Amino acid sequence: MHMRQFGLIGFPLTHSFSPKYFKAKFEAENIQQVSYKLFELASIEEVKALKEIGVDGFNVTIPYKEQILPYLDGLSDEAQSIGAVNTVKRIGYKWYGHNTDVYGFEESILPHLALNSNNKGALVLGTGGASKAVSYVLDKLGFNVSFVSRTAGDFNYEDLNKEIIENQYVIVNTTPLGMSPNIEKAPFIPYEYLSSKHLVFDLIYNPEKTLFLKKAEDQGALIKNGLEMLELQAEKSWMIWNE
Repeated sequence: MHMRQFGLIGFPLTHSFSPKYFKAKFEAENIQQVSYKLFELASIEEVKALKEIGVDGFNVTIPYKEQILPYLDGLSDEAQSIGAVNTVKRIGYKWYGHNTDVYGFEESILPHLALNSNNKGALVLGTGGASKAVSYVLDKLGFNVSFVSRTAGDFNYEDLNKEIIENQYVIVNTTPLGMSPNIEKAPFIPYEYLSSKHLVFDLIYNPEKTLFLKKAEDQGALIKNGLEMLELQAEKSWMIWNE
């Protein structure tokens, strides 16, 4: 029987959740003849080697969710409209891109949203590949999304004031700021204007509670980290690879 090979591409890949998650899944469900490996690529060009060795599918993380696009033969509708891919499936000699971050984020945030709330403001920190999936979901749920970034957003961090923060219901960090080992860092926003009227979501899951989430919680905000989103998107990737 052919040993099926899956994995994760990104750079750097120091403490990744995915291999542990899939290893546990394969053991729990007694799935044989399958492996999940880390492919740390110094540049996206190196992804071509995965075609040579016949990898069946892989996940894509920072910084390649957008850079992978020219290497793919087709995209799912969601991946197409988002312009970012986190799951690639091989069919024959062709590679197809999907975005399971959308599913992961939506399923993870929905139970915590009061959808009858009049406040439809949402602030997304960061403008990378993950921010696109997040804004796609918030958009679909009827939110008015603004991006905050040092360079390319609707707002710079310096612009954020009492009025802007109070007009948001959801604030999502899609930047790596505060991720282990740099746990003393946090996005530069005026936390003092947060309150129990806010839902603050961090895509980071390591540490479990980033400084960003701690500061938000101190102001009474409802907080949520990225672990469940990650588990859901991994589960969805597995479903796509096995369809």
